[in-house]
Amino acid sequence: MKKPWKNDNELYEIARKELFVALVGDILDKMGYLHQFLPPNIKPLNEDFVAIGRAMPVLEADVFEESSQSSQNPVMKKPFGMMFEALDSLKEGEVYICSGASPRYALWGGLMSTRAIKLGAAGAVVDGWSRDTKEILNLNFPTFSFGGYAQDQGPRGKVIDYRVPIEFGGIRVNPGDIVYGDLDGVLIVPEEAVNEAFTGAIEKARGEQLVKKALQEGMSTVDAFNKFGIM
Repeated sequence: MKKPWKNDNELYEIARKELFVALVGDILDKMGYLHQFLPPNIKPLNEDFVAIGRAMPVLEADVFEESSQSSQNPVMKKPFGMMFEALDSLKEGEVYICSGASPRYALWGGLMSTRAIKLGAAGAVVDGWSRDTKEILNLNFPTFSFGGYAQDQGPRGKVIDYRVPIEFGGIRVNPGDIVYGDLDGVLIVPEEAVNEAFTGAIEKARGEQLVKKALQEGMSTVDAFNKFGIM
C-alpha cells in the first residue's frame, strides 16, 4: 500500500478519522517493536482526548528547594530549572513528553496548557501527575498523566534538559518519534518505523470495515478470518 499522506498534518488527520492506538500497536508488534506502549496508568484527563504528534522530550529531576544559590549547577539556581525554555520551544504539532521525576508533584498544569495551545502543540504526556484539571478540561488540551494532584513542582522538581532522548516507563523516547495516545493508552512510534506502522494500520483499519460488514451479514468468524486475515 502506498503511503496515503504527504506530510505529518495529513497523517494526523487520517489517524484521528480512521485509526486508534491499538491498531498501530498491533502493526508495531508484527514489525518486531514489542515494547512501545507507555505504562497503563498514563491516562487522558478526558476519555475523548486524543494526542498525536512528534515527541518533544523533556527531562525532569527531583530537587529539594526552589532555588539553590550555593549550587555549582546554574540550572539549580533557577525556579523550575529549564521548564520555561522547554515550554517555549514547543513547535506546532509537537507533544510535550516528560519523565525523570518521582511521583510526588504535578508536571503539567493549566498555564502550561495555555502556552502550549498558543504554540500549536498537540498534547502533553507526563510520567506523573497533572494539576488544574478543570482548567485543562475547559481548554480541551489533550493531557495524559496519572491524574490530578495539586502539589506543585516549584520546590520539588526542575526541568534539567529538553529535546534529548528520555526513558518513560522503560520505553525510549527520542525527539521526532510519534507520540499517539487515546483512552486505551499511549504509544511511542519510533521515527524510523512511522511510515510502515501507519501505512499498515490504515490498511488494517480499512480491511476491518470489510470484516465488520461481512460479520453483520452473517459470515462466521472462522470464515471471515480465513478470507480477510483480520480479526
